[in-house]
Amino acid sequence: MATGYLQVELYDQSQAAPVVGGRVVVSANEEVLYDVYTNNSGQTIQMALEAPPVEYSLEENEPQPYSSYNIKITADGYKDIIINGAQVFADSVALQKVIMTPGSGQEVINVPPPVLWGDYPAKEPEDEVKPVPEETGFVVLDRVVIPEYIVVKDGVPSGGGQVYYVPYKDYIKNVASSEIYSTWSDAAIRANILAIQSFVLNRVFTEWYRNKGYNFTITNSTDYVYKW
Repeated sequence: MATGYLQVELYDQSQAAPVVGGRVVVSANEEVLYDVYTNNSGQTIQMALEAPPVEYSLEENEPQPYSSYNIKITADGYKDIIINGAQVFADSVALQKVIMTPGSGQEVINVPPPVLWGDYPAKEPEDEVKPVPEETGFVVLDRVVIPEYIVVKDGVPSGGGQVYYVPYKDYIKNVASSEIYSTWSDAAIRANILAIQSFVLNRVFTEWYRNKGYNFTITNSTDYVYKW
């Protein structure tokens, strides 16, 4: 086995401020590996954890390229958070950002496997070149812009599912974390992120889903777009 690292960052939802002194317990197979607290920046230390050899994430038909860990987070005045399946790759630092909600109770988050490892539906085919109406306005923006937020539907367009307002940068980072591996070369990561942004901005520019009567920018279903 090789070594990867996990760092947890806690932020207050209502104040957009770090949560200081939050307790973070990391475990695997019911064995507690770390029991630490966040600092003045709301961050834990970088926790060294076992991970499969980096080669597993660089070649096809290899065993699972990451290790999974469970995280329990508690802080005075906030809901408890349990994250199952946080992924750690060799020679990489996994940053787990957690938005803490004031109140009581517990929230459980199950992290799905990345697209390259999990069993996800294949993308529906669509024309590479799409007609653009001559008139601009609500249906098509008059110029390409980088939006501040992406409105994401969690599920297929016509089905149920919550709609989230996600900062653009966070959305791109989350998609990249789901679609590719952090162990890849810098050039490969950059090329994939550029491709992700090109596709996403096409959806934004053409208002692809709003033109069909929906109230979101993009979906979270691999039938249609990237995993988020």
